Amino acid sequence: MVKRAGCAVTLDDVRIGELSRLTGVSRRLLRYYEEQGLIVPDRSTNGYREYDERYVDRVKQIRGLLAAGLPTRIIKQILPCLDKPRSIHFPDATPEMLALLTSERDKLTERVEVLTRNRDAMTEYLAEVEQHRAPIVPDQPQGA
Repeated sequence: MVKRAGCAVTLDDVRIGELSRLTGVSRRLLRYYEEQGLIVPDRSTNGYREYDERYVDRVKQIRGLLAAGLPTRIIKQILPCLDKPRSIHFPDATPEMLALLTSERDKLTERVEVLTRNRDAMTEYLAEVEQHRAPIVPDQPQGA
């Protein structure tokens, strides 16, 4: 539930400002995603953009893919696969597009491997520090 103007509304009724607040993405960037065809909000009778709850996750997916280095034109092509990968078929998928997607996937795999190694190294470091840390002695009362 989201509060708007003193009344409770469900997430299938949020406007761009509320989606911005829920996702941490600026209104301007949400409009850009719309221009790029990454999100397609409904429009109310007064012209306001209306988003349902699936857009919160969708915007987070888009942010993650952009952070991974994928351009919006590629993201637009693979977004349908993130919903139902087994039911998607692209008859117009060119060998070039498939090669590009394969390359992008491989880059992501490499980044995941690096991030995993870094995380594991940090975990190991923290465990070593904790193991060799001097025990914390509680303060002794004055005059004891």
